[in-house]
Amino acid sequence: MDKKQASQRIIKLRELINDYRYHYHVLDESIMSEAAADSLKHELAELEHKYPDLITPDSPTQRVAGKPLDKFTKVTHAERMISLSDVFSEAEIRDWVRADEKLMLERGLNDGRIQAYFTDIKMDGLACALHYEDGLFVQAVTRGDGMVGEDVTMNVRTIENIPLKITETGHVEVRGEIVIFKQDFEELNAVERKKGAAGFANPRNLAAGSIRQLDPRVAASRRLRFMAYDLVTPDLPTYSESYVRLRELGFRTSGEDHVFKSVGEVMQEIERLDGYRETLPFNTDGMVIKINDRKIYKALGIVGKTPRGAVAFKFPAEESTTRVRDIVISIGRTGAATPVAILDPVVVAGSTVRHASLHNADEIKRLDVRIGDTVIIYKAGDIIPQVKEVLVSLRPEGARPFDYMEALKQQYPELEFERPEGEVVYRVKGEDSDFILKRALEYYASKSALNIDGLGEKNVEALVNAGLVRTIADLYRLDAGKLKMLERFGRVSSRKLFDAIQNSKRPQLNKFITALGIRHVGEQTAVTLANHFGSIDALLQATEEDLVKLPDIGQVVAESILAWCADEDNIKLWQELKELGVEPVHVDQSSLPLAGKSYLVTGTLSDMGREEAEDQLRTLGATVTSGVTKSTTALIVGDKPGKSKLTKAAKLGIELIDEAGFKKLISAQK
Repeated sequence: MDKKQASQRIIKLRELINDYRYHYHVLDESIMSEAAADSLKHELAELEHKYPDLITPDSPTQRVAGKPLDKFTKVTHAERMISLSDVFSEAEIRDWVRADEKLMLERGLNDGRIQAYFTDIKMDGLACALHYEDGLFVQAVTRGDGMVGEDVTMNVRTIENIPLKITETGHVEVRGEIVIFKQDFEELNAVERKKGAAGFANPRNLAAGSIRQLDPRVAASRRLRFMAYDLVTPDLPTYSESYVRLRELGFRTSGEDHVFKSVGEVMQEIERLDGYRETLPFNTDGMVIKINDRKIYKALGIVGKTPRGAVAFKFPAEESTTRVRDIVISIGRTGAATPVAILDPVVVAGSTVRHASLHNADEIKRLDVRIGDTVIIYKAGDIIPQVKEVLVSLRPEGARPFDYMEALKQQYPELEFERPEGEVVYRVKGEDSDFILKRALEYYASKSALNIDGLGEKNVEALVNAGLVRTIADLYRLDAGKLKMLERFGRVSSRKLFDAIQNSKRPQLNKFITALGIRHVGEQTAVTLANHFGSIDALLQATEEDLVKLPDIGQVVAESILAWCADEDNIKLWQELKELGVEPVHVDQSSLPLAGKSYLVTGTLSDMGREEAEDQLRTLGATVTSGVTKSTTALIVGDKPGKSKLTKAAKLGIELIDEAGFKKLISAQK
């Protein structure tokens, strides 16, 4: 993305984020999930970091939150209530540490070394500052825009876990989050539903809305809690000491605060919290990491609206935003045409997502998703990512509605499709699902694939017609007893087929890729994919850039592979096969005797078929091609060879090897 494109993207991001912030922080309404908004804010921050001259004072990154409501008295904070920069990975945490330590060294602070990190879980509530004078609670102020908040003293006074008197003289300011615990939220919603009301959206919005009620009795009825996270005055030497003093004064904290000496220990704490955060009584979306020494923290200062001395690590979100790079259509084992969105890679729920199912033509129309759109994707407990919503305001100019039928014609010009009455999917015309399944099983078991002896056309027909096999994975669920019940099988033949299927559980990776029947992926392309990716799991994460840079893989083949890898049925099939013990094995072919050499077989060999000859070459590490090029090592010539191939080989000075020479070549390498 060049600077001009970045500038246009930044303008659109700011408009959408500002709209979200206004609804969320001012009106207490949510137009998208906080995780999705965080993703947009993170993208904006990265673009502004790359092009700092594009930063403007009105950017969402330069302010904390929206304007305070007019129905409460406004109060100016003596010390700004700041917001923290978000980080999403260990690498970003280490970048933050390096930047701080470099600045510390320049400023002569502690020899440029952070000695201790203070961490606490990040609670999802309404930030508020409590003020005490000579031990008595006198005022509560919301964060507002960071400089000016709202006086909500009467409402906050009703929160029972806030002490109205503390043992500290002078002025004391305590900051924290006003939250509603998850169990209390569910009970309140149950009461609302009994009244016939719709219920509340989420605990955070309910807590914020309760504090902004003019009638304090509303806040008193909502079981609000104040969870302290900072003692601003008196100013103690460290954040850990401040927490100790907060608890001594009678304030409740999260109970998840710790001090660590290294980033490695901090990462272990993040992993620990992520493992059980769902069991906590309150909602959380991350962990705050601070330099424990308050003097150094303050000396490092503030950049824009965020302090240098702290960051907020966000746990893997179950929603995020990304852009649709392409829409491809996969033909599944039943002949169904399933559309898939190819995405810019993004981390969702802890894993990198590169594509998402769009299900069918009706779903594309409902979402109005177009190539180039920015979308919200989610997992919601599922393995397969889904598109939740299109952010239309970020749509690039000229983006056209997706023409499903035209895409089918372009991607599968030799096939016809129809949409059967009562169904939502398009299917290959003239071929039922059983026919397609049978052909897929035959190919899976063929010599060029897994070579499962005894699983030819007639036996496949019998297994499918009997209902014993509905997917490839069902082959590995068969037992000899079930097979023996079929008309074609006796005790010996059923045991033989059962053993052959079980023996196919550890195939060569390239053979297994061939067996999957990915459109446009023949035996040599399967070898190329196996050598580059080394496993099916790695292949499933392939990007278009990964694929098109490989030999003999162009745009059409790449799109076909991406479509297969993104198809929900295919992903589930691979998961089932793994659970059933199928483990393809990849052998590094770089050390094999014919590695780096390229051969082409033309004509008929008397002692073996062409496929067998090509297979022997590949087993020794050679590349087998379908055409003569400058890189061809030699042409294997049988009876009645292709004249054009011989002519081109002669023109390029490529060696010709007859069948006898081929046998010597193979035997010499064994």
